[in-house]
Amino acid sequence: MQIDNMQTSIDIRQLNEQIEAESRFITDLTEGMNRTIVGQKHLVNSLLIGLLSDGHILLEGVPGLAKTLAIKTLASLIDAKFGRLQFTPDLLPADVIGTMIYSQKDESFKVKKGPVFANFVLADEINRAPAKVQSALLEAMQEHQVTIGDNTFALPEPFLVLATQNPIEQEGTYELPEAQVDRFMLKVIIDYPTLEEEKKIVRAHLNDSFTNPRPVIDTQRIVNARQTVKQVYIDERIEQYIADIVFATRYPQQYKLGDLEHYISFGGSPRASINLALASRACAFIKRRGYVVPEDVRDIAADVLRHRIGLSYEAEAANVKADDIVKEILNKVEVP
Repeated sequence: MQIDNMQTSIDIRQLNEQIEAESRFITDLTEGMNRTIVGQKHLVNSLLIGLLSDGHILLEGVPGLAKTLAIKTLASLIDAKFGRLQFTPDLLPADVIGTMIYSQKDESFKVKKGPVFANFVLADEINRAPAKVQSALLEAMQEHQVTIGDNTFALPEPFLVLATQNPIEQEGTYELPEAQVDRFMLKVIIDYPTLEEEKKIVRAHLNDSFTNPRPVIDTQRIVNARQTVKQVYIDERIEQYIADIVFATRYPQQYKLGDLEHYISFGGSPRASINLALASRACAFIKRRGYVVPEDVRDIAADVLRHRIGLSYEAEAANVKADDIVKEILNKVEVP
């Protein structure tokens, strides 16, 4: 991809230098995570993308794959406040956001803030709580503020929700509605470690060689980095490419993908396009680049789109997954 005029190329060069200087903390964070977590590179990368582009992440994977450990480690490395919510069927919205408590001493109501008032919030097994609790958390995610009684409180910056769900235990779970799932920027599927990684994990536990992570940066650095990420250049052809990918999930026949039509009940919303563009920028920043290339879009496309494509009964019958559809679309849509 050629970057057109002279002025743009000078700007890009300056931006590249700025990003090179500002993104050094990414190396510190990645090294810190690798000291505590063996493997799971994709999970660590997704956390950084969510953090830099102000998006929330839905994680799916069997228990014991370091989902909780990953976000706790990240919070420790950034010197940020960490809150954890274990979702259960009897949880109430007040347990998430907080409530008003009557103080006999002052003869007045006082606000008791809930665990959502933290920089990093782990919502463990989000699909175990009823819809009213899920919507209380999702409102906080969308608005970055919480209303308790008559008072509205802003949530701290940066604010990142990492929700986990286990795919195997279907009993006693409440399916997340599409509208709520759509609020998550990324849905990341976590797989088992490789054989070599598994041996490393066992060895590290036997030798007790895990170190407690120490803060390497503060939250202000993240807020500043987000401003730089917003300056990453996206060419018109990349914007066209992003729009084409999302439109192919809605109208596959227009992109010579007619055979996918009966597998898709609904495609990605405009939120899919927005998040694909934002995540691509963060991807470029992590790779120390001041502009987005098609590879950035392709790398992140599955995570952004897999929870935004509605599968039909035919897809379930034919065992066609959302990831298969995204893969097919990326193979067919013309790359700029």
